[in-house]
Amino acid sequence: MNMYKIPFIFATFIFLVIGCSSEEICIESDLVLINTKIYTANPEEPDADALAIKNGKFSFIGSNSEAENFNCGEAKVLDLEGSFVYPGFIDAHAHLKGIGYREMNLNLQGAESLKSMLTQVTIHSNKIQPGDWVIGRGWIEKKWPEGRFPTLEELNAISSDKPIALERADGHAIIVNSLAMKLAGIDRNTPNPIGGKIDKDIDGEPNGVLIDKASLLVETIIPKRTRADEKKALREGLYRTAQMGWTQLQDAGSPLSDLELLREIKSEENLPVRIHMYISDGEDAIKFIDSGPYLDPEHILTARGVKLYADGAIGSRGAAFFTKYDDYETKGFLIFQKEETMPKLIKALVNGIQIQTHAIGDLANSVTLDWYQEAFKAVSDANRMIIEPRWRIEHSQNILPKDQQRFADMKVIASMQPSHAIGDLHFAHKRLGLDRLNNAYTWRSLIDLGVVIAGGSDAPVEIGDPRIEFKAAIGRKDLDGYYQDYWNLEESVSREEALYMFTKWAAYSVFEEDIKGTIEVGKLADLTIFSKDLMVIPEEEIMSSEVLMTIVDGRIVYSK
Repeated sequence: MNMYKIPFIFATFIFLVIGCSSEEICIESDLVLINTKIYTANPEEPDADALAIKNGKFSFIGSNSEAENFNCGEAKVLDLEGSFVYPGFIDAHAHLKGIGYREMNLNLQGAESLKSMLTQVTIHSNKIQPGDWVIGRGWIEKKWPEGRFPTLEELNAISSDKPIALERADGHAIIVNSLAMKLAGIDRNTPNPIGGKIDKDIDGEPNGVLIDKASLLVETIIPKRTRADEKKALREGLYRTAQMGWTQLQDAGSPLSDLELLREIKSEENLPVRIHMYISDGEDAIKFIDSGPYLDPEHILTARGVKLYADGAIGSRGAAFFTKYDDYETKGFLIFQKEETMPKLIKALVNGIQIQTHAIGDLANSVTLDWYQEAFKAVSDANRMIIEPRWRIEHSQNILPKDQQRFADMKVIASMQPSHAIGDLHFAHKRLGLDRLNNAYTWRSLIDLGVVIAGGSDAPVEIGDPRIEFKAAIGRKDLDGYYQDYWNLEESVSREEALYMFTKWAAYSVFEEDIKGTIEVGKLADLTIFSKDLMVIPEEEIMSSEVLMTIVDGRIVYSK
């Protein structure tokens, strides 16, 4: 059901149309919010009781008494007593279509154990015909009591006549059964592709785990999704994003075809949330760098960047480090190659294309900074379309102190997802050892150096809930309150900084700080409204604060 094309019914909000006498001042508005606590993220006017919106922009911020001048004509007035208003929360790193497919397909994200995950897969497998593919995503072994990946034998026991491919939540590994490997032609003699690894048992036989680009050996033979499937997934992702309280999603790597589909959806029914898209590395990225940015004058659908990939993830041991993992004979590996990457970086600077690069391990972050720096030196300011390119590193999870300083010196944006830290605390010490954890998820250190941190969720890798991200940023503990001393709680941030990460700093990360990210007259009217005050309630109450309403461009796109 298209929830932003039907009338909205509000059980707890009062709609009023108020007229004015001839003696009163009447300033026409479309929407007025009164009797609430408004956090503006604007230090010049940090809070207010009321605001007004006209033509998709804030026209007034102030007191309830002052708001009376705007409660006139055809204005719709919401009495929001008992609720709390914030600038529209921005998810600075997520995957829109993946969120949609998570809603449509076998979603393994909620599995609390390996046993329950295998049960879900078995039930799904029994519902489909022999020869059909069993496709799932979202499993993660971090908190499972078994503490391990599924095995080839366990998947073979589920089905021998249906190929199975189950993607880990981080998107950097899949586990497949023997039939899927047979169909893909994978055996003990199959070489590792560049940027990937075919994991093997002690006898040298593939064990079903395919890491990073090795997963393409199977993914390329899975029956292609139709254009209608892709469009439906994008719609589902849009609805889910609005429901969670996000007003903008910065899509971290998609094909150009997704941009075309989103343009279609926008023309048919508009988008419930703003989308800022990055084109994923490959032929599409090369075309996009050549053509230049796609800038929407309405700021609803924008594409001005390209997503590159330096390494994999810590959980699947694909993240690239200077020294080997503590629990496995590997240092991870780099996915991108310099001879292919540098020409893209240089042309991107010339053509005004913003670069974001996935980098998790300390080596991957260091190499990415090296190549950024080399490109910056190669292209003078006079030859750049944008003098300050605001290039980003996505995740930025493990950074050596000298490279943390380079983030600041080079004005590179750290795009980070706090929920990764509260999930990884359960296993990262085993992968990396305690010493390297001092360089992990260094939010406080980076902010103190003057680095801009754009906060995101990485949905569907994580849940995609702004409450989880906010809570993780200020507490650095999992949702049950669990933490360990080695997890460096001093790297957490203040509530004000957490708010900035998901509002004004996220807006800055896509060159939009002048039009959004704070509640100020003249800026785009995006708001996230919660039932509790995130800025003062105890940490343990944050998850009980409900999203009451999401407003984008002055439109109510979601209401509880």
